[in-house]
Amino acid sequence: MPAEPAEDRSLSPYTGRTRAHWEAAADSLLAAVAPYATDDQALYHLPGDRTSSAGRLSDGLEGYARTLLLAGFRRDEKVLERYARGLAAGPGGVWPRIEDRSQPLVEAASIAFALRLTRPLLWDRLDDGVRQRTAAWLGDALTAEPWPCNWELFPVTVGGFLQEIGYEPEASRAAVQRGLQRIEQWYLGEGWYTDGHGRKFDYYNGWAMHFYPVLHAWLAGDAPLLDLYAGRLEAHLGDYARLFGGDGAPMLQGRSLTYRFAATAPLWLGALTGRTPLSPGETRRLASGALRHFLDRGAVDADGLLTLGWHGPDERFLQHYSGPASPYWASKAFVALLLPPEHEVWTAAEEPGPAERADAVTPLGPPNWLLQSTCSDGLVRLHNHGSEDVRYDPFYTRLAYSTATEPSPSYDNSVIVGGDASRTGIVPLGVGEGWAASRHTVSAGVEAVSLVVARGAVEVRAHLVSGAAPGTPVRVTGWAGRGDARSELRPAHGLSEPESEPVAVAVAEPGSGSGSESGDGLVGVVGAAPSLFVALVRLTADRDPLPLGDLVSVRVTAPEGAAPGARDLAVTWTGGGAAVFRFDGAGGIVHLREDVLPAVPYSSG
Repeated sequence: MPAEPAEDRSLSPYTGRTRAHWEAAADSLLAAVAPYATDDQALYHLPGDRTSSAGRLSDGLEGYARTLLLAGFRRDEKVLERYARGLAAGPGGVWPRIEDRSQPLVEAASIAFALRLTRPLLWDRLDDGVRQRTAAWLGDALTAEPWPCNWELFPVTVGGFLQEIGYEPEASRAAVQRGLQRIEQWYLGEGWYTDGHGRKFDYYNGWAMHFYPVLHAWLAGDAPLLDLYAGRLEAHLGDYARLFGGDGAPMLQGRSLTYRFAATAPLWLGALTGRTPLSPGETRRLASGALRHFLDRGAVDADGLLTLGWHGPDERFLQHYSGPASPYWASKAFVALLLPPEHEVWTAAEEPGPAERADAVTPLGPPNWLLQSTCSDGLVRLHNHGSEDVRYDPFYTRLAYSTATEPSPSYDNSVIVGGDASRTGIVPLGVGEGWAASRHTVSAGVEAVSLVVARGAVEVRAHLVSGAAPGTPVRVTGWAGRGDARSELRPAHGLSEPESEPVAVAVAEPGSGSGSESGDGLVGVVGAAPSLFVALVRLTADRDPLPLGDLVSVRVTAPEGAAPGARDLAVTWTGGGAAVFRFDGAGGIVHLREDVLPAVPYSSG
């Protein structure tokens, strides 16, 4: 392997990384997979004892397709030659056919994009027979039914290429129009899509829902279409940039996290299309920071292969569809190399990202999230009051996530009622300056209305539990600290420190029974009416923060004339300012007022 390029701390004071480092990373990843190609170069069987639910043959196609996408962005003619040899064999009977809701439909999109990106270097040099067989194999994607989620965009991607080369132009055009029309039902405004039906918000917003339509419109030279989709991307990037920590880590939330630095793709795509609220230096700082974050922490093994996990190998981050080559969807990050060396995104000096510039508490409307970042330690926290998967998934259903922690098996960031930590049927109840709220189902007849109020690194979390029998135990948990990030949890109302060992808690997973783990946290007991439980919480990497009780205070009262079980919660910040919220006792919450008090010196801790 060639030596890594020297750091440039003048051009890139935060990461030291330049375009040469991105090129070197691409070259290294492509060289590492080469020995695992079959003799005909049509499949890449990467090592390991794991097989995805699609089977070994599909996994081999995945290895070919996702690394071809990387080669397409790199545009190295020698590397593309070996993929040309694979095309001579693959579509002729080696590759599995594209069928309804089959994994080859996913991989066809990567192949089509790569062929479209490198047409003069690869496609135009193929024999006519190879082109005909490849187009025919891809053609099945035009009518294959996708899963109703980001998969709707795979026929769009294939159709765009086939339309360009004149293959079945009407069917290709129809596939493009059909897919783009279908995703409209999931666009909620302000740059946010759900990944299909329900409220599934995660990185698929950037590396799929925006990536495919924008790149398709850009390659097609369709100005009106590009204006629509790049405009949505631009709106999204203002929020998206806030999901990266000061150490380069993306937010650890959602599924398919093993794609790792694919999270940088929308950043580069904004620069490529000229539709981004980020400066060139900020774009490169965020993207290079994420690339370096993973490469410095074991994402690549001793043989140069991307592992199945987050930093190093870790099966907790995998799904049933994760095969040995799945991590190579990280190739999407190398859309960066479509930007020429003279582009200002490569020539401008790096600038700090949002988490490094100032403390911020930012409401995100469509997902009903509250982002909380602190510049002293670079941590970003995501308070989730609007996203869940249809399955119970700890990477969707916890109350909070961060760039420095991961969901723990002991049910961190949960409210546990009667030993049940389930959080399903999440209903957003609003998000505003410094707060977010939601309602969820714990079990049959039992609900919790949850509120977070945040400032600096401090959080006030409140949960109104209704429907549980009097005397039912309640446990409220906080962050699972990791590394330098320390978690604090203090009782404020209705809770106390546990006097004994934690009780077993369970989560009901539809169709799969229940599992159990023990959880730490604060404890309380349900009374005769809906009961309110309030805790002070903090996740910080600061070495000597001020005590939580010195930074915020809370007061709970029963409002006159309100429904039984209604409670008012007043949150007063030592540094100035107070907010009052009403839990109406009927499953709702109202932000009553915001008071500005005389300011005194304040530290976020």
